[in-house]
Amino acid sequence: MHIHILGICGTFMGGIAVLAKNAGHRVTGCDANVYPPMSTQLESQGIELIEGFGVEQLALNPDIYVIGNVVSRGNPLMEEILNRGLPYISGPQWLAENVLQGKWVMAVAGTHGKTTTSSMLAWILEYAGLAPGFLIGGVPENFSVSARLPQTPTQDPNSTSPFFVIEADEYDTAFFDKRSKFVHYRPRTAILNNLEFDHADIFADLAAIETQFHHLVRTVPQQGLVVSNGREASLERVIQRGCWTPVETFGASSGWDMGPADAQGHFSVSWQGQTMGTVQWDLLGEHNRMNALAAIAAARHAGVQVAEAIAALAEFKNVKRRMELRGVVREISVYDDFAHHPTAIATTVAGLRSKVGKARILAVLEPRSNTMKLGVMKQALPDSLRDADLVFCYGANLGWSAQEALQPIAHKSQVFDDLPAMVQAICQVAQSGDHILVMSNGGFGGIHQQLLDALA
Repeated sequence: MHIHILGICGTFMGGIAVLAKNAGHRVTGCDANVYPPMSTQLESQGIELIEGFGVEQLALNPDIYVIGNVVSRGNPLMEEILNRGLPYISGPQWLAENVLQGKWVMAVAGTHGKTTTSSMLAWILEYAGLAPGFLIGGVPENFSVSARLPQTPTQDPNSTSPFFVIEADEYDTAFFDKRSKFVHYRPRTAILNNLEFDHADIFADLAAIETQFHHLVRTVPQQGLVVSNGREASLERVIQRGCWTPVETFGASSGWDMGPADAQGHFSVSWQGQTMGTVQWDLLGEHNRMNALAAIAAARHAGVQVAEAIAALAEFKNVKRRMELRGVVREISVYDDFAHHPTAIATTVAGLRSKVGKARILAVLEPRSNTMKLGVMKQALPDSLRDADLVFCYGANLGWSAQEALQPIAHKSQVFDDLPAMVQAICQVAQSGDHILVMSNGGFGGIHQQLLDALA
């Protein structure tokens, strides 16, 4: 089959392209922004990429067009597909029908931590010899790819693994399907990591997102498992609306829980009050310990012993762009992190603070997500940055004043509309022993390398 993907350079659609190619299909695709690293990753797989959405692409004559949610009405190629009555399908639906059908799907949903928890879960299954397939919205360093089909398990070399781990996003599916992506996946094991208001461009309020999560819960079979954050009232409301599946909670003494982290970040894991072992790893922050509990619980449902899951986590290397150290110049460390929501910003900064003690943290922030651009979360920004010593915010292209929003921390914050000026200002105040933490869900103009070059 020949599939042509519109919006192929997004992380999710790029992952679908890789899976389709590996499954033996001919894959081509187009996007408005065809550039590295996604373009090189796709081209290395033998996937032909086209810049833009020109109607001349119809000459490719694919069997079906797979539509990413970046594509909207008015897109010239999409309009002509509609005019001619050509076959099209959303990315999540194509994935569900062509890859996930018949698999033991393990879906990781939540406002925060989806990528990291999916990566942990996939790695635990891999470590246990279960050779899962996966589609993750980032690159787990244990695998170096963001997507792959199920492989041959060690225990049964004549079969293919039934397991598929997927990062289950609540964002909408396509312009013609406003359900959340995860409704298509029909998981047997579902992790509900947390649930806050986000995606203000498509959801009116938290209740609207809770409804979508409830739709997900309704698809999990009686013989499945829902692993839910026991600290979240929003998730409790979701489950109270109706759940026909066993539920295991984490972060609460009645279910999966953890002891306090020691100086190295190691922590004990317990199930219903009984200690099951100790995770010894290098990851920072309570949010990552919660992610680990969820992954251990889900892996046990797939048959992985808790002791083996704990051993696997000792070798977990995290995900690119999750507190990734990009370089050290003159004893000044520069980190890259994906944090793009006040809660994620607060936990990221707090995690770094627990590691560096009293050393200075220079937080460098780009409010880039649709929710942040709308200004819905701007009041929460000052408090989310309380653990940082200095704050540098890139305020270009916002519909609100970052200067006004950060007024409560004006004594330690600066706002810039010009990236080179921002880099210069950071380098002027950076001192030996400082930690520069860059936070954005985009490329941020390559500021990480600009900082390292300027510091050198």
